[in-house]
Amino acid sequence: MEVKLEVAVREVIKPDSPSPRDRLQLSILDLYCPAMYLSTIFFYDLDNMSPKIFSENLKSSLSETLSRFYPLAGRIEGVSISCNDEGAAFTEARTDLLLLDFLRNLNTDCLSGFLPTVAAGESPAAWPLLSVKVTFFGSGSGVAVCVSVSHKICDAASLVTFIKDWATTAAKGKSNSSIEFAETTIYPPPPSHMYLEFPSTDSTSNITGKCLLKRFVFEPSKIAKLRHKAASESVPVPTRVEAVTSLIWRCARKSSRSNLVIPRQAVMWLAMDLRLRIPSNVLPQEAIGNLQSGFSLKKDAESEFEIPEIVAAFRKTIEGVNEMIKESVQRNTTGQSLLSLMAETVSKSADIDRYIMTSWCRKPFYKADFGSGSPVWVGYASHTIEDNIVCVVLIDSKEGDGVEAWISLPEEDMSVFVDDQELLAYAVLNPPVLT
Repeated sequence: MEVKLEVAVREVIKPDSPSPRDRLQLSILDLYCPAMYLSTIFFYDLDNMSPKIFSENLKSSLSETLSRFYPLAGRIEGVSISCNDEGAAFTEARTDLLLLDFLRNLNTDCLSGFLPTVAAGESPAAWPLLSVKVTFFGSGSGVAVCVSVSHKICDAASLVTFIKDWATTAAKGKSNSSIEFAETTIYPPPPSHMYLEFPSTDSTSNITGKCLLKRFVFEPSKIAKLRHKAASESVPVPTRVEAVTSLIWRCARKSSRSNLVIPRQAVMWLAMDLRLRIPSNVLPQEAIGNLQSGFSLKKDAESEFEIPEIVAAFRKTIEGVNEMIKESVQRNTTGQSLLSLMAETVSKSADIDRYIMTSWCRKPFYKADFGSGSPVWVGYASHTIEDNIVCVVLIDSKEGDGVEAWISLPEEDMSVFVDDQELLAYAVLNPPVLT
């Protein structure tokens, strides 16, 4: 179903109190993160709430929230953020379409319309660090709230922390959250000579054409069957993320090989949230920043991909990384150890299929209540500037036990992937959100 949006208002929301600091130091990992937005779209019933009242409450509570998350109202200048209170972008749009009709006939290709607008050719360095777009559906039937934050300062966990604080402020009038910005707590500031290279928008992609983004839903009963299939002697009880990720990689790899005369080596890079692995006295659970690391799994061009084998390699590698982190914390060398680990995963060869995987499961997106209740649905979309990035994002279904996988693959690979019967034995391609 096509969605026609009309932009009604564009404005800048500034913090309601001055920033307590002039600058925020960026780490070396911040600088090497892609110049892109992390975006999440929340869809709500309005429950007879006036769109005008809802919008004004969002803006006033955002202003208050920005006084606590003051770097998001600043701008990047070189290797730091100028906390200049320049503000966040706020766009309001409208559509005649009813929310229920949209969710019953979901067209994921239309989701990019709910994202804040990025002008063609505009440098990501000029974007506001935080941009919000609020779209009201017809007849007061609902609203979409899209929150986009620069990956140069936030990871997915930071995005969740911000949204939770803003929603609490909007619904209850105040938040008692204590906000801490990690800056260089884990990763060091950039050296005068950059001697390490990390995956970025350019270096991780050998894709020259456009990638397509598709949504696949794994129901809990299907995940249970998949976990049983993925089990082995070394990993008798795989997690749902291990099982789903391994299946997707296997099927994506098959799709790529079907379109190649000579198969390529495949590399799966998986992001890890450091807050779950570093003691809270070193790194607070809700610290803001790019507090992630990652590891990679590699398969030779001729290797076959069996799911239990992938899961076993997944588990063994992550256990090794966890042990390395534990030891490096004790030696106070965490940042350098993690940088060295990520540097090992980088290859400049064009003859490699690279798949970036990240799990947002167990992150409380569905608890984001801005005053009209929990979201009916939480969606994902990416800006067109990211259309050549091969990636997979896993998000909880609303019930919590299922998984929605947002998969971006090259167009020719996706045409094969969507018909893979092994995949479709466990996942459904873009089912209606509401029936």
